[in-house]
Amino acid sequence: MILGLSIAKARKTAALSVDDVAAATNLRATLINEIEMDNFSHCGGQIYARGHIRNIARAVNADERELLRIFDEEQGVEKRKMRDLLMENKVMQVPDGTRRISFKILLIISVASLGIAGIAQIVITNSSTMDGAVPTVGASPTLSASVRPSESVEPLAQSSISTGIGVSVIITATRAKSWLLVSDADRQTLFSGHLSKGFIQTFTTDTRLDLKVGNAGGVDIEVNGKKIDAIGVDGEVVSLSFGADS
Repeated sequence: MILGLSIAKARKTAALSVDDVAAATNLRATLINEIEMDNFSHCGGQIYARGHIRNIARAVNADERELLRIFDEEQGVEKRKMRDLLMENKVMQVPDGTRRISFKILLIISVASLGIAGIAQIVITNSSTMDGAVPTVGASPTLSASVRPSESVEPLAQSSISTGIGVSVIITATRAKSWLLVSDADRQTLFSGHLSKGFIQTFTTDTRLDLKVGNAGGVDIEVNGKKIDAIGVDGEVVSLSFGADS
């Protein structure tokens, strides 16, 4: 988990204490400490957690978009409802009162609408003229007998990341793509992102590998040369750790 470390590092770079950030964001110091430890259980849900991260980023002069991207990856968030996004950015708010539209504004809108309708009519007429033109008849293109449009060959992609030789973990996105976060015993992030379907990723390190899989049902895992049982179902987020004796 790197989000908490990133927030703590940005706060220290800004020479601010937890109490300073608490005063600037109106958040409890204990809640800020929990966020820096990647604990979001008291944030009130993902919408509020994202709002807290946004406020903290502004207080410590950090890149709020990057911190929110890391939060979404680490929490396995790929799609969010439009209503949640609008509420988070304070777009869906009840207006303070009924606004009156002046006659002048209505007149401008009416004239603009007539202009747009006229332009659209011209475009449609020109398009109809173009569609009615008779194309020149020429030789039809032919396909080689060895190539068929319905067939495509995708080579099996493989990659490996190594910081040692004591532990080996091979992750294959056999059934579906999955978000993946891998770090070693020193909490160094070796990989953070999506593993496409059919992709094989190998990790090796000295003592321990920590994994967080965003779609447990879509992947197969082999540890130190041994294939392990299914780690979860489709859409399930699972955290695992493997050592030299796993």
